[in-house]
Amino acid sequence: MTRSIQLSRRTFVFGSMAASAALGGCTTTATTQHAEIAPPKPRPVKQSLPTGLASPSELELRYAALQDGGHSIPAIPFQQMDPKYYRQRVTDPTGEPAGTVVVDTVGRFLYLVEPGGTAMRYGVGIGRDGFAWQGEGIVHWRQHWPRWKPPADMIARQPELAKYSVENGGMEPGVKNPLGARALYIFQNGQDTLYRLHGSPQWRSIGKATSSGCVRLINQDVIDLYDRVPYHARIVVHQSPLGAPQTQV
Repeated sequence: MTRSIQLSRRTFVFGSMAASAALGGCTTTATTQHAEIAPPKPRPVKQSLPTGLASPSELELRYAALQDGGHSIPAIPFQQMDPKYYRQRVTDPTGEPAGTVVVDTVGRFLYLVEPGGTAMRYGVGIGRDGFAWQGEGIVHWRQHWPRWKPPADMIARQPELAKYSVENGGMEPGVKNPLGARALYIFQNGQDTLYRLHGSPQWRSIGKATSSGCVRLINQDVIDLYDRVPYHARIVVHQSPLGAPQTQV
């Protein structure tokens, strides 16, 4: 399916200003400062139970190949994944208000809290930078098929990446781009936290700790999340266990 994202004039102006300095997902520039860490408020422990497992035909459709923004996203061999990391609606274990995004880095889950006591749950992979920040923030900027701009320290370790530097404009958007099909940029108190939620072509990394990046989702899942999460949505990131183990039924 082809999706077209309509941006308001305000969004376009902000995106144009931020593009030169913002990171292509969990990378930094010399002038960007980390926001102060503010641990999230503790919430009552609850258990997240699936409200209904998807049928094989539903999963085939959910993770099918698709056309998006002029790019061909391959199908995901979901049969090779742990079913708990499938995108699914569950009872909400977070206790947060509807509309809140909650990242459980320990459990490798991302929740979008819904009205009525449910949440949409996504399996995620957590990169090294995904463990670097916790607290509350907002989704201050969203990008459709973002460019990837590796930081200077990464280029120093891998000189072959210099062609994708900020000065050179970064890597072109596409299915091989490490940021995938969408990226959401997290700010706190008006400052860029350098924390990102982004897509990834590496579906095998879901549910694992990875060597780079922040919070990565399957491209089909990050597109779904992007369509559900508005600008200035609240986000809470937990670096300690969120609650009871997730039980499948």
